[in-house]
Amino acid sequence: MSEKKDIVKKQDAAVEKTRALISATPAVDIYENDNEILLHADMPGVAKEDVSVNIDNGTLSLSGIRRFDSKGVFAWEEFSDVEYIRSFSVPQTIDVEKVKAELKDGVLKLHLPKSEAAKPRMIEIKAA
Repeated sequence: MSEKKDIVKKQDAAVEKTRALISATPAVDIYENDNEILLHADMPGVAKEDVSVNIDNGTLSLSGIRRFDSKGVFAWEEFSDVEYIRSFSVPQTIDVEKVKAELKDGVLKLHLPKSEAAKPRMIEIKAA
């Protein structure tokens, strides 16, 4: 009978606590070719609506929040809400108007095209 009282007491004391948002640095791969810089950022569980990509004054900022819907009172928790944050310096030669982003299978892919002036070009040599 005392076991029932303990269970009832535990339920009464079970108040849903608020969790602090943990910050994490996403793993990133960066590739560069003649036309663009391609960036892959690992953001598992982040929804498209919760991703933010900003380029301002030569700084690329990525952020995304992964949220889990908790139902009930947890007894053990290893997954929690996480905010992924990462910033990079990018060259001024990036054509900001043509930047494209896509999120698929927890990987954010950013296509940062180079402006025409920054692309390598062949110089024709004329005979004198």
